[in-house]
Amino acid sequence: PQGKPQPCGNKEQEGAGEESAARPGAFSDPVYKEIAVANGCINRMSRDELRRKLAEFKLDTRQGRAYHKTPRVKDVLKKRLKNHYKKQKLVQKEAAGDGGGGLDYLCVVDFEATCEEGNPPGFVHEIIEFPVVLLNTRTLQIEDSFQQYVKPEINPKLSAFCVGLTGITQEVVDKAEPFPQVLQNVVDWMRARELGTKYSYCLLTDGSWDMSKFLNIQCRISRIKYPSFAKRWINIRKSYGNFYKVPRSHTKLTMMLEQLGLRYAGRPHSGLDDARNIAGVAARLLRDG
Repeated sequence: PQGKPQPCGNKEQEGAGEESAARPGAFSDPVYKEIAVANGCINRMSRDELRRKLAEFKLDTRQGRAYHKTPRVKDVLKKRLKNHYKKQKLVQKEAAGDGGGGLDYLCVVDFEATCEEGNPPGFVHEIIEFPVVLLNTRTLQIEDSFQQYVKPEINPKLSAFCVGLTGITQEVVDKAEPFPQVLQNVVDWMRARELGTKYSYCLLTDGSWDMSKFLNIQCRISRIKYPSFAKRWINIRKSYGNFYKVPRSHTKLTMMLEQLGLRYAGRPHSGLDDARNIAGVAARLLRDG
């Protein structure tokens, strides 16, 4: 599809476009004042204090041979510690849900794909449901949603396991459009809501598989270019784990909901229902932040 909306930045990939989603004056955010204060404290530390603090954060306390016993040793250690503090503060800011730098919306995506019981090696997963839930980061309300089913190409007949898991029937996918058209419909839906033009946004997923695996594979199957708007996304499992200080093993959707005192609404493994519940977790992150 041409003329795709352009989103913000993500955790998996850096690149052009990340700044385009930020609002003017992003560096006026209080987090940058905190970073400046921390930098001032670091500037006043002695060499031994710098090394102790670096060791506390399990960072390298060495300065490298080129700087050994020169006045620049402290500069190297200072820079290392400053970079750590800056990264830590910005991660906390993102995890706290400041919309990744002033975002207007989060577009929650949770694909459903063809599958076989036991996930046999070599099985090719094809997207059969493409949902998008639009979460307003200010009101914390779901404003809109998109859902379309997709006709699979390699394995057009769904397995009984897949039907039972997703609730998507053979009749539904037989009547569905092929993936390239569904993707274009998504782009048109986003454009109609002025995402990437009037409003800044970022994709949000439950883990990295939706974009890095399912969408990647599907684009190769459909012989189309990977959409530029999906090159960056926020992994809510990472954000949740960072913000609430829980191990990654405790960031499955059902666990996140339970820990937040929320109940799953809808049918598990319905892409649209999953996306709505992920949006609920994101809204709580935004509120708590």
